[in-house]
Amino acid sequence: MTEIFGIPTQALFGQLLIGLINGAFYALLSLGLAVIFGLLNIINFTHGAQYMMGAFVAWWLLNKFGLGYWWALLIAPLVVGATGVVIERTMLSRLYKLDHLYGLLLTFGLALIIQGLFRQQYGSSGQPYAIPEALQGGQNLGFMFLPNYRAWIIVASLIVCLATWYVIERTKLGAYLRAATENPQLVQAFGINVPRMITLTYGFGVALAALAGVMAAPIYQVSPQMGADLIIVVFAVVVIGGMGSILGSVVTGFGLGLIEGLTKVFYPEASSTVIFIIMAIVLLVRPAGLFGTQK
Repeated sequence: MTEIFGIPTQALFGQLLIGLINGAFYALLSLGLAVIFGLLNIINFTHGAQYMMGAFVAWWLLNKFGLGYWWALLIAPLVVGATGVVIERTMLSRLYKLDHLYGLLLTFGLALIIQGLFRQQYGSSGQPYAIPEALQGGQNLGFMFLPNYRAWIIVASLIVCLATWYVIERTKLGAYLRAATENPQLVQAFGINVPRMITLTYGFGVALAALAGVMAAPIYQVSPQMGADLIIVVFAVVVIGGMGSILGSVVTGFGLGLIEGLTKVFYPEASSTVIFIIMAIVLLVRPAGLFGTQK
């Protein structure tokens, strides 16, 4: 059996694949957080609960209505994004002129309420969700076995992340969104409904979390705690990449997933803390994050 640095290649590449999978979810979730914070200046602690809601909507669609994975990829982000629109209109819109701490406390409280309601209804044990038939099986690459569904997760996440970055950074719509955060009165003078734009932006960020939840459902069991277990790591990813940086979220998400996977191979004891160690170092050296700008 071939070895690299004394590690069998199958074990090494297997952990790198797991790291890429984790990185795909880190990137998608941190992208949603970066969109919301960068354009709305809201620290959305409800993001983990909304990720969990996306997985549960997929489970409901399959078990209650017989609609499978591909329908869930379309419907779940729309349903959960709509709940985000309601939250923004009824609660968050009142906090934009206040300190960031108020938004954080509100969204943290909402996350606890949502998780508590789902835990009360479904308990703490997870609900299984099958991999869609079209993505079952895998490919033998010689040095490792690559499951088709995991390859799909990586490719789909990259496409969504890059498309979101392109829209925000390279299109007229993205220019309007960025301008609305700096000078909403000027943008409104051009006939653009800024409050509606802000509402839809929050809904889009929430929909990204729900999309990640649907994609995670076949890999992890659908559980009320699945978002709480992940959101702290995702916030660390956002801080490392730079709060509000779209490109930073994508690059840092995938990069830290790979680092986490390599750590599990060479020093497993540190695999659960390596991201937070990196965060501490980055904050000491570059407080604005790797891709952030100091204000």
